[in-house]
Amino acid sequence: MLRWSGYFRTVRSGASDLRIFVARGRCRPCVVTHALIPAFCLGHRLHGSEVIGEVISEVVDGPGGVRPAARRREIVYETARGWLRRFRARAGEIAARFAALTVELGGEAVTPVSDLSSYALEVIRASFKAASALPGWAALPLWRFVAAVDGGRLLATNTNSPYLVVGRRRFMPPVPRNDNENGGERGP
Repeated sequence: MLRWSGYFRTVRSGASDLRIFVARGRCRPCVVTHALIPAFCLGHRLHGSEVIGEVISEVVDGPGGVRPAARRREIVYETARGWLRRFRARAGEIAARFAALTVELGGEAVTPVSDLSSYALEVIRASFKAASALPGWAALPLWRFVAAVDGGRLLATNTNSPYLVVGRRRFMPPVPRNDNENGGERGP
């Protein structure tokens, strides 16, 4: 990886906007460039990863809805609703990736629950708990950990699974398969 220019972007932190420089790296063998997004950001999102994660956690965990969670953080309701919709749409994929990471890190496998969004959130927390036992990860807050591991793609519209890196090992976790594919037939 070589440094390959970069660009400026804005990240909303509370009532103020921060202008940051996002460096780009270029892979020599494949000649592809990648944005090196810091862990306090998510790709293509104005707000920081902590704020987005807190809203998602509050709505998925609690009895309240999106409006009260957004109002408490002074965020436009439609923006917070979009985050939750994207999280729910990708909950199966997120759960599969973080479940694989949890087991790879030596954590306890989480039993699936009926609500996929709740399961994804549970698996994220289990993965964070397993990673916190490793040196260097304990000081990182939950949603920065998620952004760092997921490459800032938690709410991305692109559904390609990134490689997860644990130590020197790279692996591609499975992507959940819809039972209705192939006309609902099961088998090879």
